[in-house]
Amino acid sequence: MDNKVLSTKEHGSAIVLVLFATLILSLIGMGLLQAGLNGRIFAIRNAQKIKACCAADAGLTKAIFEMGEKLKVKSWSDSSLPQETDQKLPNCEDTFSYKVSPSEGTNYNIESIGSSRVTQKRVYAVLRLQGPFEAALVVQGQLVLKPGAVVDGYNFTEVGEKLQLGTLNALPASVVLGMGALVGGDVFVGVGTDPDSVISAPEATITGRTYALTEEFWQPQVTVPQWLLDLPSQGTISAPATITTSAKYDGINPGTGEIITIDGPVTLYVTGNISLSNSAEIQINNANPDASLTLFLGGDLYCKNGGLINNLTGDPTKLKIFGLDSCTNISLASTSTFYGGICARNARVNLKNAVEIYGAVSVYDFMQGSAANLHYDAALKIVNPTDPCVRFTVKRWRE
Repeated sequence: MDNKVLSTKEHGSAIVLVLFATLILSLIGMGLLQAGLNGRIFAIRNAQKIKACCAADAGLTKAIFEMGEKLKVKSWSDSSLPQETDQKLPNCEDTFSYKVSPSEGTNYNIESIGSSRVTQKRVYAVLRLQGPFEAALVVQGQLVLKPGAVVDGYNFTEVGEKLQLGTLNALPASVVLGMGALVGGDVFVGVGTDPDSVISAPEATITGRTYALTEEFWQPQVTVPQWLLDLPSQGTISAPATITTSAKYDGINPGTGEIITIDGPVTLYVTGNISLSNSAEIQINNANPDASLTLFLGGDLYCKNGGLINNLTGDPTKLKIFGLDSCTNISLASTSTFYGGICARNARVNLKNAVEIYGAVSVYDFMQGSAANLHYDAALKIVNPTDPCVRFTVKRWRE
């Protein structure tokens, strides 16, 4: 009798232990299942966040692209800025929406919203309109300033803003500053190179810093507007003339002492060379407040023996020379003062005499034959969407 009672008690205890173990294992299993479910939900939510972020970035990229395409049209209006709503990404159900709106000056705000199911991501960017004269002097090859030359600047609008000059080159002594030369700002060299090897300025003064670029400095490829290309050529100007409207010419080669006057907001496309010698001049009339010259040059420019482009307004923004890739030589050999901007990425600028420059220069090589100064006019940085050689860059970005 006692053995039977003992056996029954043992069986009862075993059942309790099995039930208890089963309960523990069930709780552990339920916990593992819940953890797996939570992990899966977390992974799905993260995946949706990543997809929404990618969609928002895609919308931002599309907005920047469309703003660039709009620039090419050159008939700008802030009333028709790009926007999209619920645009599907290829091969998925995720969408993006974006809107571009004007900001201060020529800046533009972009808001882009990426959506993946119920998850949304917003990104914001500020686009800045950039022109070809962001630096006082930039070259692809060699930059040589004679002893005593001074480079400084004026018309800066931002606090602490400094002028910049430099080369995109990485070869030793690509920047040569003569004894006593003064650069009132920064000097940069090609991406990832050593400024100490590229810059040779043992007895010059650089008030700012010297540094290597972290990305390529933009030198635009100059293209002639289609409306200007389509104009019939008026031949070669070889006699005194007054130009009041935009036109296309084969060349400009006036005689001794002859003057070509620009008397209006004029844009010229010269397919060949411009040769100004023996005191011949192209003058921008300072008596007409609207007078300005935008010159697209397919050939070379030669100024010698007193010949020059004479911007009588003294305002560098009134004269802009854009050399096509076929423009390889700009020679200013007459002692004079040049007010304007020169953008010709394949051209070698050769200053054979003391040419004082007020403005900015973006070319292939810049060589001084005798000491002269360059005064950077920061007003050349201010551009409009209809100006030549402009683009949008991202000024700020945030999520």
